[in-house]
Amino acid sequence: MKPKRFVLLTSIAGIVGVVMLVVSFTINPGPPSNATHDQLIAFGNQYYTSILWGAWLQAVGPLLIVFFALGVVFLAGYNNRLAGWLTLLGGGVLMMVSLAEVTFYISALYGDNPLNMANISVNLIGAVQHLYFIVGAPSVFLPLGAVILGSRVLPRLFGYLAILLGFAFVFLGVVFLYSLPMPSGVYAFAGVQAVWWLAAAITLIVRGDRS
Repeated sequence: MKPKRFVLLTSIAGIVGVVMLVVSFTINPGPPSNATHDQLIAFGNQYYTSILWGAWLQAVGPLLIVFFALGVVFLAGYNNRLAGWLTLLGGGVLMMVSLAEVTFYISALYGDNPLNMANISVNLIGAVQHLYFIVGAPSVFLPLGAVILGSRVLPRLFGYLAILLGFAFVFLGVVFLYSLPMPSGVYAFAGVQAVWWLAAAITLIVRGDRS
């Protein structure tokens, strides 16, 4: 594949991935806090369709974002360097965390059974969301920031911001380790990473057009 075409494909994947994530969180409002089993069942019945489509978008969106991250590694020439391999590992960890959360969103819809699956799934969703801060986001942002700083594929500012975001997620994961579930404000901070991915993808496609 020609370099410009690959840059275009990589950038589009990043942009589409971010859009899919934003839409997924928009149409899937999440269950009310401290809801009873009956309330969770009613919530699942009311938002059944939007939860399933939100789960699908949340499964595919991160995959496209990881593709973008690995595309940056390839364009930077870091395929066989430690930072590149760590980004690949981080992408796998991020996908594992994302798919686990999606799995529990879907399993929560099987709520009308003796195992009280809805309540169990909601608790597991909260547990997995802790993992996003503890290891999911940092495992991608930290090595990818090093890749960007060591190359010219993106402006160095994106590298510094990626490393800053990585450590910010680590910090929040440790500080709120005992908060079950995490405060809503902490979850809102996770939206900052979407801005970084979108800006990086747009910048990459603009720089590719100029080259």
